[in-house]
Amino acid sequence: MQFKVGPSQKEFRRQGASSAVDVHRPSEGTRLVALALMVIGLALSISAGRAHAQASPAISGNPSATDYSVVGTGWLGRQLGLKDDWGLKLGGLWLADTNLVVAGGSVPGGWTNNQAFFLGLAIDANKLVGWRGASFGFQFLQLNGADTNEQAGSVAGYNGIVGHTPYSRTELLEAYYLQEMIKEVLSIRMGRTIPTYDFGNVLRPVVMSDANQNIPAVSGLLWTPIFVNASMIGAMMGYYNPGNGVTVNFTPSSSFYLNIGVYDGNRARGVQTGVSPPQFNGYWFNIAEVGVDWQIGPGGHPGQLGIGLWRQTGELAVQGVTENGTGGFYLFGSQRIVRAVHSAAPDSSISVFFQFGANASVTLPITQYYGIGATFFGLIPRRAQDSFGIGAGLSRMNQLLFQRPSEVMVQAYYQAHLFASTFLQPTVTYIPTPALAPDLPGALATTMRLTVLF
Repeated sequence: MQFKVGPSQKEFRRQGASSAVDVHRPSEGTRLVALALMVIGLALSISAGRAHAQASPAISGNPSATDYSVVGTGWLGRQLGLKDDWGLKLGGLWLADTNLVVAGGSVPGGWTNNQAFFLGLAIDANKLVGWRGASFGFQFLQLNGADTNEQAGSVAGYNGIVGHTPYSRTELLEAYYLQEMIKEVLSIRMGRTIPTYDFGNVLRPVVMSDANQNIPAVSGLLWTPIFVNASMIGAMMGYYNPGNGVTVNFTPSSSFYLNIGVYDGNRARGVQTGVSPPQFNGYWFNIAEVGVDWQIGPGGHPGQLGIGLWRQTGELAVQGVTENGTGGFYLFGSQRIVRAVHSAAPDSSISVFFQFGANASVTLPITQYYGIGATFFGLIPRRAQDSFGIGAGLSRMNQLLFQRPSEVMVQAYYQAHLFASTFLQPTVTYIPTPALAPDLPGALATTMRLTVLF
């Protein structure tokens, strides 16, 4: 989650990088334990009770990477006595997962555990001190991860909770000041932020004037390209490498927006911005995106489309390959295709999405990305808060850095609501062409993800 910048660009070798990965092979007993945990988790997800009326709707696989404002529900602040009219919101998120490479990849039978803890504070300065249109946000991250993607041999990253090393980190993920210049039309956010909230966010919920028409997080897929278009991996900031700079949001109508961002661009030369201070030294990442929303068909099914352009400045070098700046474009869209799939669940629905991106770089790991998916909401009777989905992604690899021309991933998941704002998500991923090395066999990996918002 990340944003999450995707898996490691460290020590990429033209013949593959598997020799640079330090991995362990678990005993037969630990493999059985990992499998048992996943089976137990799946049983819990199926047998969990009916969703509470105040529960969150379906969520993304990493809400911190895609949901603007304080991560979580604000439950923690309310428990500590904070009142809404004070303008203070304290909340958080905990992600934990177990991953097993069932077959193939770099480490057949390898397993890893990851956890990420987020704590966020939002301050509405208008409510607190009468500062009209002003607000502040802060978010803290504690991550303890492992070489999950490397064990499967994935470059794009089948699990977005981890990307580049260090896998264990304590960092200030966000610290920004937001000023609304024209109410609900023009705002400026300055400081340390997560740009994937505003750019390339195919998971952005579709919010309509009729709340019954809203689409929650468009997908619960866990792989990195759902959070940051794979063609921007290595340059785009997000979880857990934030951007330091300025974001402008212009929304002249409820169906159109324009976002513009300018950030410290040292991420493209390998700097881990999450654990490093800003460096305004001539490297800049510039990005702009326009988007539209609509409703079509007799049922007024909502959809959205976004198109973005980005430009990275500065001298970039990887494995002896250099270039003076680079850039690219991307687009994404989502559409609800049916609602009220069966009479027992009037809010049940099916949505689809797509992603595309391309760049002109010779130093980034992936030159083009194509992604599609479908999500099914509330289709199981008496499980209105559950969802499940499937996605497929194709990453065209930089042939100066990798021998394999592409990496394909297919992922399927079931996101089960347990209680309150707690979800359990078993996920299966198949990677027929892991690109980390040219001779790796296809990888089959499983993930059990627990998500708790508070």
